[in-house]
Amino acid sequence: MGFDNSRGLAKRIIPCLDVKNGETVKGVNFVDLRSAGDPVELGKAYSDSGADELVFLDITASFEGRKTFTDMVERVAREIDIPFTVGGGINELDDVKRLLDAGADKISVNSAALRNPHLINEIASEYGSQVCVCAIDARNDADGWHCYIKGGRERTERGLFDWAKEVADRGAGEILFTSMDHDGVKNGFANDALAKLSDEVAIPIIASGGAGRKEHFRDAFLKGKADAALAASVFHFGEIAIPDLKKYLSEEGINVRI
Repeated sequence: MGFDNSRGLAKRIIPCLDVKNGETVKGVNFVDLRSAGDPVELGKAYSDSGADELVFLDITASFEGRKTFTDMVERVAREIDIPFTVGGGINELDDVKRLLDAGADKISVNSAALRNPHLINEIASEYGSQVCVCAIDARNDADGWHCYIKGGRERTERGLFDWAKEVADRGAGEILFTSMDHDGVKNGFANDALAKLSDEVAIPIIASGGAGRKEHFRDAFLKGKADAALAASVFHFGEIAIPDLKKYLSEEGINVRI
């Protein structure tokens, strides 16, 4: 099985903006958040510098924050011309419609999908699989990889690989897999788990959690067989420039859009 890379689809580089109270933040292992700047300015800068897509997550999507967040999605969408995925606080089809109307191209669901898996079927049948990205936050615990909800605060009994297969069967178009152990640590992606996901699931896998150096992106594509790699702090704080990263990957024989 597995997603067929022999067709030569370009590997995607995706900056991720975690937004809290109107500003971009970044943490380590999901905690110790610090500010990384204005989301609209960052989004435009990434679009201009050659990012393939942009992911925008409202990490504290409380009910009160939704209006602010929707306004911000509209502002970002006006400034960029690359595919735009938005997540955070999406619990029903009305939330999906609100964000698509604001300018999102795809919607990312995480905790809500674990609580109500049928939401994936609903989004896929209403808007098409390509709109539905299922984000999975998982940690390699003593008893194996388990999925977590509520921004990584609460463990579920769902295993990573079983849940990934179910998500694909229900119609999700992509999986955004974040290894909580690797998040913000900058020691590389969870390549063994990524490769297993890629082998077992027939939809594209986006790697998240662990980018620190250009080599880590290379390894996510070659060892982890990922279709896309997502990062935040290395881009936000200027440690890696996207044009430099793409040039490096191309020199390593990886098909990227330059």
